[in-house]
Amino acid sequence: MSVETLAFGYGLIEGPRVDPDDNLYFSDVPNGGVYRRSPDGEITVVIPKRRGVGGIALHADGGLVISGRNICHVLDGETRVIFAPESLGLNDLMADDSGSVYCGTIRSDPFGDEAERIDGECYRIDPDGSITELYGGVSLTNGIGFSPDGSTMYHSDSGNREVICHDLVAGQLSNRRGLSVGKNFFPDGLAVDEAGTIWVADYGSSCVRGVSPDGELVDSIEVAAKAVTSLCFGGADRRDMYIVTADNTDDASRGGTIFRTRMAVPGMPAPLARI
Repeated sequence: MSVETLAFGYGLIEGPRVDPDDNLYFSDVPNGGVYRRSPDGEITVVIPKRRGVGGIALHADGGLVISGRNICHVLDGETRVIFAPESLGLNDLMADDSGSVYCGTIRSDPFGDEAERIDGECYRIDPDGSITELYGGVSLTNGIGFSPDGSTMYHSDSGNREVICHDLVAGQLSNRRGLSVGKNFFPDGLAVDEAGTIWVADYGSSCVRGVSPDGELVDSIEVAAKAVTSLCFGGADRRDMYIVTADNTDDASRGGTIFRTRMAVPGMPAPLARI
């Protein structure tokens, strides 16, 4: 499988998201800023300076919903804070078909001592402004996604080395369980394709892993980086997979890198936020 390098020179890249015009949005967590890469390769700053942005969603009214110290909607340079729980911040987020946004809290230093980590929670923010705590017990929150039929929610818990799964019916979650593909599995960002495969950035393992809904490892895509942080689908047919990292093993001076490859199965579309 051919993997091309699109951009580099960043810190820890997170939150990749592609709009209908195939512009790729991404963040630089330690150095700050949200960026947009156009299809011709030009990269511009969309939101300057803001650090800790782990998740990005496109908003139905324009602009971006982003995480960090809070969840906010940034449109035309104006910031509207939507959710600001007492925590160190919020990481990955994902909208569902109704426009609600699911997000997870960080309550301990992600790079600190795992033995002393404090569990965080998963929340849902609805378009009417209501905020619901769905569950706790998330050691280190990361990628969030849904099965193609919307009946299952997936949530990477890097601290517990598993993808948390719940049955999802009419907004209610049940039957919590975990998917893991080995003791060295460190799930970070994730995205789901139309066949139901859960593609998970395996931080520290130089790859994105394809995992079946039953927890079977079905595929693996290797890239020239050890710290693979997240991924998303894009392109007119949603068969372009963008993979982002915090390093580059071909040339360490490149730092955080954006890769792209072509997939046989399209990814699921990322719904628009309406909060």
